[in-house]
Amino acid sequence: MGKKVRFYCDVMATNPSVTGSCILISVRFPNNETLMFLVDIGSYQEEQYRYLNDSLFFKAENVSFCLITHNHVDHIGRLPFLIKKRFEGRIYTSKPTKSVIELALDDNFRVMKDEVKRRIGRMLYDSSDVAKTLKLIEGCEFSEEIEVFKNVHVTFLKNGHLPGAALIFVRISYPGYRDINLLFTGDYKSSNIFFEVDPIPQKIRNKLITIIQECTYGDKDQVAKPCLMENIINCIKNGGTVVAPVLSFGRAQEVLYKIKLSQDSGKLDPNIPIIYDGRLSIKYTEKYLDGSLGIREEMKDFLPKNLIFVDKKSRSAVLEDTSPKIIVATSGFGSFGPSQLYIRRFVQCAGNLIHFTTGYMGNEKSMRYKLIHAKYGDYVNIGGIPTCVKAMVMCTAEISGHEIAPELIRFLKQFKFINAVLVCHGEEDVKETYAARVKEEVNPKDVGILGNGYFYRIGPYGIIDSKPIKF
Repeated sequence: MGKKVRFYCDVMATNPSVTGSCILISVRFPNNETLMFLVDIGSYQEEQYRYLNDSLFFKAENVSFCLITHNHVDHIGRLPFLIKKRFEGRIYTSKPTKSVIELALDDNFRVMKDEVKRRIGRMLYDSSDVAKTLKLIEGCEFSEEIEVFKNVHVTFLKNGHLPGAALIFVRISYPGYRDINLLFTGDYKSSNIFFEVDPIPQKIRNKLITIIQECTYGDKDQVAKPCLMENIINCIKNGGTVVAPVLSFGRAQEVLYKIKLSQDSGKLDPNIPIIYDGRLSIKYTEKYLDGSLGIREEMKDFLPKNLIFVDKKSRSAVLEDTSPKIIVATSGFGSFGPSQLYIRRFVQCAGNLIHFTTGYMGNEKSMRYKLIHAKYGDYVNIGGIPTCVKAMVMCTAEISGHEIAPELIRFLKQFKFINAVLVCHGEEDVKETYAARVKEEVNPKDVGILGNGYFYRIGPYGIIDSKPIKF
C-alpha cells in the first residue's frame, strides 16, 4: 500500500466540452519530488466558453514541459498565452507538427488582433510571445522513445486525425517501482487517405496502462453516409453555386481530393471553376505538396482541375459572379474568414447550396447551427447583417477526423491490461454515454470522466482516488 500511494500522478482537465483541450498531469515521486506537465493547451472556440481563454487553472511557471498531440487551434491556441504567463519549458511535438505550427499560431494571433479591433475580444499575448513559443518547440520522430525529463520517457505514435497528429505514450518510472504508463489519444482517427498509420507497437499494447481517450462522436454508432459530392454535383447541374466551408488543415485538402475524384470519374464537369479561398488553408496545402508532412507520393496529386486560388484582392470578383462554381473556403463553421462572406452573398439565392463539411454541430450560437435550423425565408445574422436564407443548407459528417463509438471501443480492446480509461473531449452527455459503454464493453478496472470537476489520482495499477478540483 505504501509504495502505491507514494508514487502517483494526478490527471485533470477543466474543459467541459470539445474545444480548449488542456490536460494537466502532476507527478509525485517516492522521494517526494514533484513534476507538472501539460498535454495540449488549446483555445476555447465555443461561444459560451470563450471567456476561459484568458485564465489558467495552474501556475505556468510550475509546468516543466508541454506535449502537443496535433496542430489544431483547440489544442495549441493558448501556447503563447502559456509563455506570457512565464512558462519556460520545452514544447514537444511530432516533426510534421513542428513544420506547420508556426502557420497556426501566426494566424491565431492575426485573428485575435482582428477581434480586438471589432471589440469582441482582448489581447491575451503579443507577437514576442509567439516568437518565444516557436523557439521552445522540439520536433520528435514517430515511434522513437525520448527522455523529456528525468524518469519521464515519451513516444509519439502516428494518428490518422491529420498529418503530424500523434497518440502520445508517456512512461513515468522510478527505481524499485512499477512504471506509470499513460496513453493520450488526442483527437483520434485510425486511418488517413494521405499517409499510412502504423499499428501501435505490441510492447505498448501489452503494458499495464491508463488511457486518456477522446469521445467527440462517442454517442454515434454508424459512419455518416457519403453525400457531399452527390449534393454538390446536383446543385451545379441545376445552375447553382456551392459554398463549402472547410477547416483549413485536413478537411480542406480532403474536400479538394473528393472534387478531383469526381472530375476524374466524369461525374463533375472539369470546366466548373473550383474557387479556393483561405490564406492559411492555401499555405497548409503547399505543405502537403512540399514533403514536410509525410504525405504518400501518389497522394500529392490531389488538387482538382480548374482550381483557382483566391485572396482578398480577387475575392470581390467571385462574390459578384453568378455563374455555377464550387467555393471551398475557411472557416469550417462559417462564423469567420472568407466563408462567412461567401455564405452571406450566396445564401440569399434559391438554387445555391451551402454545404458544411464538419460533422460536429456546435452550439446554437454557431453559424452552422443557425443555418442548418433556419427555414426558407428566415433571417439569420451573418457578420452583423440580417440575411434572408433562400439557398439549400446541408451538412455531412463523412469527412471526419474522429472515430465513432464502435471504433473507439475497438481501439481500447487491442490493449491487454487497461487499468483505467479517462474519457475527455466531448459534450457532457456524450462523455457520460461513452463512459458507460466503455464499462460495459471493455470492462477496464476503472472509468472516469475528465472535465466534470474532478481529478484522478493514477498509480502504476490505475485509479487510486478521485477528488473535486479546487482552486
